[in-house]
Amino acid sequence: MDTTRPFIQAIRATYPDFIANKAHFLEDGQYNDVLLVNGRAIFRFPRYPGGVEQLALETKILTAVQPFLPLPVPNPSFVQFANATVGQAFMGYEMIPGEPLYPAAFAQIGDKATLAAQLAEFLQALHGVPIQSLVNEPLPVSDTREEWLEVYGRIQTQLFPYMRLDACKTVAQHFESVLDDPTQYNFPPVLRHGDFGTGNLLHDPATQQMSGVIDFGFAVLGDPAFDVAGLLTYGEPFVQQMVKHYPAIADFWPRVHFYKGTFALLEALYGAEHGDEAAFNRGLEGYV
Repeated sequence: MDTTRPFIQAIRATYPDFIANKAHFLEDGQYNDVLLVNGRAIFRFPRYPGGVEQLALETKILTAVQPFLPLPVPNPSFVQFANATVGQAFMGYEMIPGEPLYPAAFAQIGDKATLAAQLAEFLQALHGVPIQSLVNEPLPVSDTREEWLEVYGRIQTQLFPYMRLDACKTVAQHFESVLDDPTQYNFPPVLRHGDFGTGNLLHDPATQQMSGVIDFGFAVLGDPAFDVAGLLTYGEPFVQQMVKHYPAIADFWPRVHFYKGTFALLEALYGAEHGDEAAFNRGLEGYV
């Protein structure tokens, strides 16, 4: 049975001349069914009604930011949200060539200074996009003190009972050192990617240069430090090199470390709240 057929039919309902010579699912997406069609076009179909609105907003953001960014990002060329039914709504774009910049691939790159410059310049440009004047609807605002207080409360309730006592004390100090400091929340919200991690950063292994950035599904108005925190996977010395090209990083460095220290806990919290035992165990590995 060809499980891609209903999705291809949905595409052709809006684009009758579209011919799909071959199609297959790229991944078991958490929020979207993702298809590679004809070896060159990516189509994302939301799996849930709420995801339709989210993908529609992401599509508007991606369309708006195209002129502002120094690296390729998905450029929506196939769009259907008039029918918001799950399985009918979609967004498609030409695939951006490149391989994910996983830590193993990063380790093979000799000129990390150039890579740091490319990523810094991309983030500085993204965080400077005047998105509120480009998208004709209010964007969600994230990374507020109120939001993180609520997250901290859920961590205390749902994760602390499974954690070592010393780990609980360390996590409490980690959160309270930032949440109790009002100066940490004086930043103006900017357009941030929200999942600026290794799997969404594409590079060309031949040239060892960045080739693009994908997956803007968590793009909202928020803290620029959140995006920089995702890059600490490559080590603090690498991120420090970025400061030469994006000087503001030095101003929000404490929040960069704060967010990095929450990532495993957020994975465990997701696992606890969604019955994902593997995510729960991965996230808590260093705390039990």
